This record gives sequence, structure tokens and C-alpha cells, in this order.
Amino acid sequence: MTLPVRTWLLVLVAAALVHPVRAGAREPAPLSPAAALGRRIFLDPSLSASGRLACATCHDPAHAFGPPDAAAVRCGGAALDRPGVRAVPSLRYVLNRTPAWSKAYVASPAERLIEGNEPPVGGFGWDGRFNTLHEQAASALLAPDEMANAGMADLLQKLRRAAYAAQFRRVFGAQALANGPAAFADLVQALERFELEDPALRPFSSRFDDYLDGTARLSRQEQRGQALFEDPGRGNCASCHPDRKGADGSHPLFTDYQFEALGVPRNLLLAANQDPHYFDAGLCGPLRSDQPRPEYCGLFKTPTLRNVATRGTFFHNGRFHSLPEALRFYVRRDTDPQLWYPRAAGAVQKFDDLPPALRGNVDVIDAPLTRHAGESPAWSDADIEAVVAFLRTLNDRDAQPAQPASRCAAPQRR
Repeated sequence: MTLPVRTWLLVLVAAALVHPVRAGAREPAPLSPAAALGRRIFLDPSLSASGRLACATCHDPAHAFGPPDAAAVRCGGAALDRPGVRAVPSLRYVLNRTPAWSKAYVASPAERLIEGNEPPVGGFGWDGRFNTLHEQAASALLAPDEMANAGMADLLQKLRRAAYAAQFRRVFGAQALANGPAAFADLVQALERFELEDPALRPFSSRFDDYLDGTARLSRQEQRGQALFEDPGRGNCASCHPDRKGADGSHPLFTDYQFEALGVPRNLLLAANQDPHYFDAGLCGPLRSDQPRPEYCGLFKTPTLRNVATRGTFFHNGRFHSLPEALRFYVRRDTDPQLWYPRAAGAVQKFDDLPPALRGNVDVIDAPLTRHAGESPAWSDADIEAVVAFLRTLNDRDAQPAQPASRCAAPQRR
């Protein structure tokens, strides 16, 4: 007899939220009926307005649940001709560990003066505006540049025609497809259970995991790359992308879930950026509207670096398309700004993807973002090669490299 979905949820919720030390240490628990249904929904393009866009189209399981190619953004809508505004992140590893969005304040004025306030942390999406996975899934199903359903009634008709409609009724009840809002809530709950339960979202199958378990060794170049990655006076990467085991022996996820303003150059190939008055300012909009604090403008959430070497697009706006290029920007942003930013009135316009009044939010106090034009970068090209070698050890065994960029109806560069 099939258990009611709520019983399954109570049984599985604790296990689904526990971060395993290493996948494969024990036989994974079978998926709950809701999660098994959610997997089918995740793979189904018929739920989109175009009939050709599934969750898995952008979050491809073969590509670590990230984008399958090097396009800066994905295209959605009824004709798949509406480009998005942000690069697609990987779903691997972070979903069952992401905290709710929050902002801690330092109460002591003296501590604030010495240490400053901590940045915000948590939430799903580049701007953390979703506190639950079902909120994030609901947005994707209805967003005009994503799956673009006209509303719950529109989606209900697609669900009734889906190959798994009978399975949907078995999981959520005989009348589950009788009411649009109720069916929509059940659908996003199924997606959430899949994302939290399926071990494919957190396989821990990289060579770095083998190294942490003592079953593999890093090469001399990879060890050098890790040392550069951790060095607080040079790369300082591990301050935001922790790479050491937890106190409980858990393997690192390479993100602290905090927000940072890196001053990534404006991507003039994005459709939205054809408007010179448009700025994607992260936490303070335009997609998020509940945090209009000026000091939050330009801050985006730190992504996991697991499988980063398989990607073909980097940073929130997809401005860079190779890992060495992205790392070179990171360490030469301030020593060689002319490589990345335009000139105007005879001067390099640093941090040009924010309006001038907000460019002071960009991080210039954490190494290696403290250097100045003409100084030596924190890493040489040989150093970058070593760091890339280290980051390649984070690739899961099944993660395929991104393909060349696909195209949709995007504007020409002006």
C-alpha cells in the first residue's frame, strides 16, 4: 500500500537535510513517492509554454545540474526567444544546505568600527530572494523568460495531459488535479522533494573527495594550486569558498552562502544591458524588491566551486567563458583594469556594471582585491594554471564539460 505523501515527508525530511560525509558510504534511501514524481516533472518539457523547456534544460543532470553550454544566459518564453538576465547556477550540493536569507548586525558600535557588519547570507538564487525551493520552482514555472506558463489554470491543463497524471493522483490524492492552486502547490512540493532527496544532486564523486578520504593523491601542481587558493594574502579564495572538512568530517561545499560585490564588468551581449539605464544590482534589484538598501547594491551570492571547471560561463552575468579567464579577472581586476573595463573621458571606468553612485560597494578591502594599477597581480599565469588544476579535481566523475554556446534571439552588440 502506498503511504500518504505527508507520512513520507515526515519520515524523510531529517535524512534529506543531513549533509552526508561521503555519498556511497551507505546505500541511499529510496526516493519518496513525491520525490520520484518530482524527478519526472523536473525532466518534462511539456509543462512549459513552448513545450520544449524543462527544468533539466537549464539545469542539465549531465552537466552537474548546470547549463549545458557556454551561453551567458538561457532563453525561455513561448517561442524560446526571451533571453534571461542572469547565468544559470548549478544545483548540485547546495540545495539541502542553503540557509534562509538573513542579515546579522553587529550590536557593538566599537566592533562595527573595527570589523564592519557581516554581509547577508543565504536564500536561493543569485540574490537570495527565495527562502524555499518550492518558491524558486514556482517562479521558474511562471516567469515569462523561463517556462512562461500563463497561470495555474494553464499549468493544470498540462498536468492533466502529462504521462504521469495517474502517478500524480496516487501521490497527492484522487482529486489532486481538480483544483489549479492545490495542484500547483503539490507540483512544486514534488520538485522540492526531488531536489532534496535524490543523491544525484550530491554525489561527492570527485577526485578531491577521494583525496579527502585518503584514497587518492593530488599532484604537485594541484597541491600548489590549493595552497594558492587558500593563501589569505594571495588568492584568499577559501575565505568565501571553504575547502576543508567540517568538524564532523563532512566534505566541503566550497561556498559560505554569503554575498559579495566583485565588480564584474558589464556584459554588453545581454539583451537587458542594451538599455544603458538598466543595471542588475543583485540584492537591491531589479528582481528582488524587498531589500532596497543602497549598501546592498551589486552584491550577489557566492556560488559553489564544485564542478566549476566543467562550466562555460562564469559570474552572475555570464561575462566570462573560461575558467582561466575568470581567475585572471579576479587577480588582475585592480592591477590591470584596462583589460576589463571601458574608457571614458580618458579614464578607465571600473565597475561599470553599477551606476557610479553605487560603485563604492565593490569589495576593495579583501585580498587580492586590494592592489592598485601597475602593481604585480597576486597570481602569475603559471599560478593560474596551478589553481585551475586544483579546481579540476572538484569535477564529479559524471559531470560533462559545457558545449559551445547556443543562440537565441539576442541583440547585436552596439
